[in-house]
Amino acid sequence: MVLLALSASHHDLDLDVLEQLSSGANSVGPTAVAESCLDGCVVLATCNRFELYLDAVDGREDIATKTAVEAVAQATGLPADDVAHALRPRTGMSAVAQHLFGVASGLDSMVVGEREVAGQVRRALASARDDGTTSSDLERLFQWASRASRAVGAATSLGASGRSVVAVALDLAGDGLAGDGLGGHGEDALTGRRALVVGTGTYAGAVLGALERRGVRDVAVYSPSGRAAEFAAARGLAAVPDGGLVAALAAADVVVTCSGARGPVLRPGDVRAARPDGRPVAIVDLALRHDVDPAVATLPGVTFVDLATVQQHAGFVAPEVADGWQIVAEHAATFADTLADRDVVPAVVALRTYVHEVLDDELRRSRSGSPETERALRRFAGRLLHTTAVRAREHARRGTAAEYREAVETLLGVELDDDGSPQG
Repeated sequence: MVLLALSASHHDLDLDVLEQLSSGANSVGPTAVAESCLDGCVVLATCNRFELYLDAVDGREDIATKTAVEAVAQATGLPADDVAHALRPRTGMSAVAQHLFGVASGLDSMVVGEREVAGQVRRALASARDDGTTSSDLERLFQWASRASRAVGAATSLGASGRSVVAVALDLAGDGLAGDGLGGHGEDALTGRRALVVGTGTYAGAVLGALERRGVRDVAVYSPSGRAAEFAAARGLAAVPDGGLVAALAAADVVVTCSGARGPVLRPGDVRAARPDGRPVAIVDLALRHDVDPAVATLPGVTFVDLATVQQHAGFVAPEVADGWQIVAEHAATFADTLADRDVVPAVVALRTYVHEVLDDELRRSRSGSPETERALRRFAGRLLHTTAVRAREHARRGTAAEYREAVETLLGVELDDDGSPQG
């Protein structure tokens, strides 16, 4: 099998294109792996990227890529040519691993160094497991990605900086409210404010944590899907009842939306009804599919922050970033070597078994062999096998494991099963 990655992110595409690509993410994996050219597919869809990680049959990479592209086109309704143009392919174990490890470590994020993506990577693998679309190699790839992410977090200050899409968005919202005379400035701009959170998913939990760290204690929760009561009760918050959205808007200083609903949850008419006097309010739309009608940004008193705004203000350059990429590169190289070594294990096992069987047979035949002679012969065999094992790893890491296996089969005069045992 061969690992491939098809990726689209904020580096190359507008967020509205990413939104279109992500719109049918849940169905892509099952559709793709229904074809025989793919053994596994993990879909990673976040607010600033859409990526497919594929376990393809060796020699059928082009067909596997086409299959995945067609699955995305079917799920989104986009033309297959447009999907193919939007998704950047990566091939080669090390290249795929280095990309995913960098993503999981927050080094490739819209807000460099953010840690939320590490959880999104773990959940992408969990979703693939639930759908039955993962594979043993994809499991290893994503588990190593989490390991690399932890290593970057432990060795650099990136994780400790507290930067994330949510954090940058709330800082911008606080800046917009800082001059209304009701709160502080800078990091204290949201302290003591009243907040309304629209949404009850995982991202809503991250929003609540970020609000609390900024001194926001009075938080109400609204859900267009009707899950607000259960979500709020579990966290000691107030739930907005059905029909109470306008009243909740009137009471809030900052509104954060992350519901992922299909279509706007907040419209200009809602905001006008709630704040006819144009009182200042910060409205933050963190949903890739736009929970807030963009026309809201034109209303008096509204500070509007969306993902595009975050992207404009998320520049971050530090020595830790280079250090993080170095750690990622080292983990990716080790991962690629580990999987490559596995490819020559059957040949190494077969050769070791053959040598020891011949040696044992000859020792049984010998009538004059002393213990010293037997030990010498076994040391001799051990040195030979050590050299061949080293050569096997070298071939594996050069990508010539098949040639090494063929040589062993030719040498021994057998065909090997995957576990290294001779066939028949």
